[in-house]
Amino acid sequence: MSDFTLTRRLAAEAVGTAILVGTVVGSGIMGVALASGNDAVALLGNTIATGAILVVLIMVFGPVSGAHFNPAVTFAFWLKRDITLAAALAYVVVQVAGGLVGTGLAHAMFELDIIQASTHVRAGPPQWLGEFLATFALLASILALLKTRPEAIPYAVGLVITAGYWWTSSTSFANPAVTIARAFTDTFAGIRPDDVGPFIAAQLIAAASAVGFFAWMYKQR
Repeated sequence: MSDFTLTRRLAAEAVGTAILVGTVVGSGIMGVALASGNDAVALLGNTIATGAILVVLIMVFGPVSGAHFNPAVTFAFWLKRDITLAAALAYVVVQVAGGLVGTGLAHAMFELDIIQASTHVRAGPPQWLGEFLATFALLASILALLKTRPEAIPYAVGLVITAGYWWTSSTSFANPAVTIARAFTDTFAGIRPDDVGPFIAAQLIAAASAVGFFAWMYKQR
């Protein structure tokens, strides 16, 4: 765990998650505005911005807090006993709060209502499966590379989310804090509040599954 105080680690998690969500929501708004009704172009803009900012954020805040920005990642590290329960819960609180701030800031930049509720339906087993697979792939990129090439994690995470926007049915939320924050934007990136619970359940199950799988994979003989 980082030598930084918990307060500084929490600040890093809050600011990092706010910037991440602001990028996700803001690039979605900008993409729609510039795409002339072409959802593929809007999604491409959303994808590039999200993948790029993840690389930068992990490089900036990784040395401070570990750059989780994601309760599923924090949950995985708690399962591995790499973070205490108290610290993990504090991480989750500031991640969710930071995500909500990021959504509000994106709305403010584009002169939209600060507080919104999404009407974008994202429901059903195919989307839940997509979230499971997206989150498993994300945790795989972290847990495996921690053992082999930790310096590559920022690039791997950015790339796995970039790919996930296109190969998963859910467009790869893979993050409970981001999922909650996106319930408060009725824009391209939104998710209906009623659909948040199953997404988060799929994400946490995937995180636990990834921890178990990679513990077995790298178990000492």
